[in-house]
Amino acid sequence: MTSLKVIRLNVITLFAGVFIILLSNTGYSIPSFARQTNLACSACHYVYPELTPFGRLFKLNGYTMTGIATIKSTYKEDNTNLQLLNFLPISAMIQGSHNLIAKTVPGTQNDVTEFPQQFSLFVAGAISPNFGSFIQVTYDDQSGAFGLDNTDLRFADHTTLFTNDLLYGISLNNNPTVQDVWNTTPAWGFPYVGSAVAPTPSASPMIAGLGGSVSGLGAYALYNNLVYGEFSLYHVTKQGGPIPETTSDSTMTLAGYAPYWRLAIQQQWESDYLEIGTYGMASQFYPTGISDNATDKYTDIGFDAQYEKTFDSGTLIAHTTYLTEKQNLDATYAAGGSANPSLKLNSFKVDASYNLPVGVAFSLGYFTTNGDNDPIIYAANTSLSPNSSGLTAQVTYLPWLNTQFAVQYVAYNKFNGSSSNYDGTGRNASDNNTLYVVGWVVF
Repeated sequence: MTSLKVIRLNVITLFAGVFIILLSNTGYSIPSFARQTNLACSACHYVYPELTPFGRLFKLNGYTMTGIATIKSTYKEDNTNLQLLNFLPISAMIQGSHNLIAKTVPGTQNDVTEFPQQFSLFVAGAISPNFGSFIQVTYDDQSGAFGLDNTDLRFADHTTLFTNDLLYGISLNNNPTVQDVWNTTPAWGFPYVGSAVAPTPSASPMIAGLGGSVSGLGAYALYNNLVYGEFSLYHVTKQGGPIPETTSDSTMTLAGYAPYWRLAIQQQWESDYLEIGTYGMASQFYPTGISDNATDKYTDIGFDAQYEKTFDSGTLIAHTTYLTEKQNLDATYAAGGSANPSLKLNSFKVDASYNLPVGVAFSLGYFTTNGDNDPIIYAANTSLSPNSSGLTAQVTYLPWLNTQFAVQYVAYNKFNGSSSNYDGTGRNASDNNTLYVVGWVVF
């Protein structure tokens, strides 16, 4: 037996032992939210970050629901102008992981341990009676530095429309779909954690890769707990570079404003829940620095659904999303960076999880990306295409309220266009199959 196989077997045995020895019965969320609401973490999450119906309402209400005494001040009766929490709403998260790839990438070391893979600080909770925050600052081991991560500031309130409740609000955030309350969109979709060092497919929709480089302000509303709508505008706010952006920028820079939209219908029954929706974004980018030349245009349109079923023995949760992207590469094509003036890229994902009351969850997901061939953009792929597909299987265990262990295996059928010899060096898609073991704690 090779040393790689021995290591893999030892890791699996170790975590299997952990699963058998430790027993618990609930999930966890950011501790400052739990302290604020005085509720068990399972009130908002099945297994973090999968939101329950109450968790979705907590987020839509601006992270402001409280279950503890607060510091209040009023100028007039029933007009609260100050409401502060009795504690500073700060939490921390740390992740460590171990990664094993089926076949070592030439010139690199396999069997990689990351500690920490990620360390985050959160300022999350109510700021005023109708205003709350989710602010994440993260240390990333790839960059070796702290930076602003997912951030969502919200104002929310209620009124009555046609005798029914209307929840409305405003969100200021830095990652399209991070404000979403369903686990179907790119920011919060399955898998919720993954290897930071394993090879991954090179092509993905533009809307899935804008976190931290843009900021958006938008309005949303939920009518009668049934129909949800949102419209936002995003603008470039890159971090760690010149402000305003200059002609020397070498990466994709958003030009002007990019509209984002979201529409969803949800229905809750006694033990069933269903959401069906659509979302999308239209954006323009300078591919190689600010200039007066043409831009590349991307139009992303997505369709999603989420289903939940509660049993005596646990909860079944399923998600699916389909994203289609039209790329008009005016600037790139004119500069000789593509062989085609326009391309299509499609992404489809479906996953299901079964969460047991003892704190164990079993998950399985399928993913595929396909699109038009281009001999320049995909020159590194022998097929000259972006096509990739595979399965992700995961077992998650929560021994304590604030601790999670997971064993994940990603198996590729296609990688960057082909099942075999996808890069011309004899490397196959299955060579990138990855065993990923992660532990993380929030406190």
